[in-house]
Amino acid sequence: MSINNNVFFDMALNAASRTVGKKGRLFLLMSRLGPKLQKVNWANFKGTGIKERFFLFGRLLKAFAKGEYTSIPWKTVLLITAALIYFISPLDLIPDWLIAVGFTDDFGILMSVYVSVQHELEKFLTWEKSQLAS
Repeated sequence: MSINNNVFFDMALNAASRTVGKKGRLFLLMSRLGPKLQKVNWANFKGTGIKERFFLFGRLLKAFAKGEYTSIPWKTVLLITAALIYFISPLDLIPDWLIAVGFTDDFGILMSVYVSVQHELEKFLTWEKSQLAS
C-alpha cells in the first residue's frame, strides 16, 4: 500500500498538520491509539514486527510531545502522526470491521511510513537506549 494517491491518507496528513504543533492534540491521539490497538488480533501478524512499529511510533510521539526528544524533522513527525491518525480513523480505504482484511490498508500505510522515516527511527532508538542507560 502506497501513501501516494490515497485520499484517506491525504485527509490524515491534513489532520496531522493541525495536530503536530499542539501537545494536547498529540496526547489525545495517543490516548485513542491504545483502545484501537487492543482491537487488533495480533496473532494474525505474528513475526511481522507490525505491533512493535506501532509502539515505536507511539513512544517517539510521546517523547516529542513531552519535549524530551526534539532532534527530529517536522516532516517525520507529520508522517508518523498521519499514519496513526489513519489507523485510528474509521474512514479509510478498507473498513476495519471487515474480518481478516480490515486492517490491511492500515498496516500498509504504517509500513510505507516506517520505510520512509526508518533512518530517523533508528536515531530515536539510539537516543531512547541512551536515556535508559543513564
